[in-house]
Amino acid sequence: MSRIRVPGPLQLLADGTDEISVQADTVQSALDKLVEQHPRLRRHLFEDGGALRGYVNIYLNDDDVRYLRGMDTTLGASDVITIVPSVAGGIDPPLSVNELGRYSRHLALTEVGLEGQARLKAAHVLIVGAGGLGSPVGLYLAAAGVGHIGIIDYDTVDASNLQRQVLFRTDHVGQNKAVVAAQELERLNPEIEVVPMVDALRRENALEIMGRYDIIVDGTDNFPTRYLVNDASVLLGKPYVYGSILRFDGQASVFDATRGPCYRCLFREPPPPGLVPNCAEAGVMGALPGIIGSIQALETIKLILGRPDTLIGRLVLFDALRFRWRELQLRKNTDCPVCGTAPTITGLIDYEEFCGVPPLNQRDPDEIPELTASALKERLEAGAELTLIDVREPFEWEIANLEKHGATLLPLGDFAESARSLNPADEIVVYCKSGGRSAAAVRYLREAGFARVWNLKGGIKAFSAIDPDIRIY
Repeated sequence: MSRIRVPGPLQLLADGTDEISVQADTVQSALDKLVEQHPRLRRHLFEDGGALRGYVNIYLNDDDVRYLRGMDTTLGASDVITIVPSVAGGIDPPLSVNELGRYSRHLALTEVGLEGQARLKAAHVLIVGAGGLGSPVGLYLAAAGVGHIGIIDYDTVDASNLQRQVLFRTDHVGQNKAVVAAQELERLNPEIEVVPMVDALRRENALEIMGRYDIIVDGTDNFPTRYLVNDASVLLGKPYVYGSILRFDGQASVFDATRGPCYRCLFREPPPPGLVPNCAEAGVMGALPGIIGSIQALETIKLILGRPDTLIGRLVLFDALRFRWRELQLRKNTDCPVCGTAPTITGLIDYEEFCGVPPLNQRDPDEIPELTASALKERLEAGAELTLIDVREPFEWEIANLEKHGATLLPLGDFAESARSLNPADEIVVYCKSGGRSAAAVRYLREAGFARVWNLKGGIKAFSAIDPDIRIY
């Protein structure tokens, strides 16, 4: 077997490998096998016609192959091929005059320099979710010169996002987040390429989409997608930069099963549905995503530069209210179902089912009976005896509520306890902002034996469309 040594600027395109063993008879056939294993190296080594690029030199042991038999030079079993590209002026893609000025503060850092900036330009990073975490991650990666950024998000900008999702402005409300994010990042740095994907990351597309990128950054806000991202990253052998936020607390780490633990080594299973509130229910301090997202961007840049001192094997906890930092050591779990010594998860699974949240298209439409806003209004005006239950948070109740119709506030986080005060014989209508949280409450009541219970379709947001006294938020 002959060995091929991959130089630092190209190692990221070879999954971080610095040396590869191949069975080959000539230098040409050895390099052909190299680019078969790592296709993204091809355009950096060869021109479209197949000729070696002019700024790449190939050495066999200590000899330049140009002074031997060129690419037809034969190989022995212990021969070593060394790829020597021109770093300062020739590596594809080169740094333009504009880029030299734009990144001058990076170039002044010996830990980055020309070689590191070229690695940033060649890197491909996927940001999953363009919300509170995805916004600062995208801004700092774009500003740093990460050359190829993918952003996947099917959601649209809502006015409630603007308190923390700093990529968006008021005039972006109603537009797709991924599309707007790509436009804003390319405005920030025209030297980079940003690819928006208006889609949800799913079991069916995760491996194909994530396979095109070197590093995956987690900007998600739900457990099914987070476990999907982790498992796909493990299967693809890619690092996964983790961040999460809620209220005043944040977490950050880097999971890489090839060098340390994965997310499942830390959290083997998700909490039961409804046990952990989301940001819409519990709130989040607007500046917190900026702090955690900036950490994620920093760790991503360090991974691209090949720095050894990343958060792999470490979990950072931040309490913003008390301004306290903690760092915990993480260990790889040999019993981990996806990255352990005998993994039981060898392919992507149904993550909605795994997290206890059945997909919408698989739910029984009769399971959650719904009442439209207009139907509710008609019944209230007709004097129907209805028990109205609001499962939102107290701050939402203060903004808008149906108290004038007799509604009672029972927040979803305490619903199991509060529901004991309800009479199963009553006809009950449950509502939240748009119908999602109230559907969970209705499901709970039906399983508890309540037969006359309805979910307000579209929530109080839908009711506000027919009642001008209800404020939209």
